[in-house]
Amino acid sequence: MGFKCGIVGLPNVGKSTLFNALTATAAAEAANYPFCTIEPNIGRVGVPDPRLQELARLAGSAKIIPTQLEFVDIAGLVRGASRGEGLGNQFLGHIREVDAIVHVVRCFENSDITHVEGEIDPLRDIEVIETELMLADLESLEKRLPALEKKLRIKDPQALIQFPLMERALELLKAGKPASLVQCAPEDREELQRLQLITTKPILYVCNVAEEDAATGNHFTEKVKEKGVRTALVSAAIEAEVSSLESEEEKTEFLQSLGLHETGLARVIREGYALLNLLTFFTIGPKEARAWTVEKGSKAPQAAGVIHSDFERGFICAETISYADYVACQGEQGAKAAGKLRLEGRDYLVQDGDVFHFRFNV
Repeated sequence: MGFKCGIVGLPNVGKSTLFNALTATAAAEAANYPFCTIEPNIGRVGVPDPRLQELARLAGSAKIIPTQLEFVDIAGLVRGASRGEGLGNQFLGHIREVDAIVHVVRCFENSDITHVEGEIDPLRDIEVIETELMLADLESLEKRLPALEKKLRIKDPQALIQFPLMERALELLKAGKPASLVQCAPEDREELQRLQLITTKPILYVCNVAEEDAATGNHFTEKVKEKGVRTALVSAAIEAEVSSLESEEEKTEFLQSLGLHETGLARVIREGYALLNLLTFFTIGPKEARAWTVEKGSKAPQAAGVIHSDFERGFICAETISYADYVACQGEQGAKAAGKLRLEGRDYLVQDGDVFHFRFNV
């Protein structure tokens, strides 16, 4: 099960530098000119989770495999992208394919790095990108409505659900508001997502700051926070430096010298994970300790299916130990002896931190 976060922003805000550090590669060329990223670059990263290390220690696991997120570096958008300015529609199309958006906002001054709008103003930059995404959605809906109206006349079941949703989305977009504000019944929310509107996707705003502001932020980041949006503070320059260091000791020492306890990227990854409404379960044994990802609200057979489709198809039950019980009882055997291992059936809702062993028969 893959989950993609698309990294967007104006040119020269630090997107590609952030992506390079995030994936510890130089796959995306970071250069001081717009559109240096011509095709979206894709990188997978492990989600930092200290619970996995602890479980592996208790089980004596030979290998540790974290759950992963996929990040897509998308070329810088500019004012007028929805009308094809810059590299426009090509990249708006790439954004439609991701599950969530990481919007990098420049919150640092540097006369050596040009700003496409001429001066540093994060709120204006956010508005430029948001406007282009709303205009792209507006155009998409206006093109699709006539065909849907024809289906409506013959009482097509899907059209009967989609048409009112599209009308409500259009009304909001014309008023300069994102389609995520569409009011609908919980059962229609999935249908709204099927419309593939960019402005229904969850957004994390990453404030890219100078090194000296990495621990505390600055007046630019305060303005972004005042919008009441989900934010993460990162210095792409620091992250690039950290990713070039070889040992964990060197990385820790470097971060501590700057008054930081962890990388900004660790926060971005965790926030991206939370943004997608995901949770983690574990499979633990002597060969490997592994973290897996499911959406919140998933049931035990769906979790089994993430590992292998046969596990879901032949699901019998899930031997389940909570993370807290596994640690408190010092491992699986201790949890069994203390009566903390449960047998959960098909209707069990997966909880974050569950340690599973699936029983199945195919």
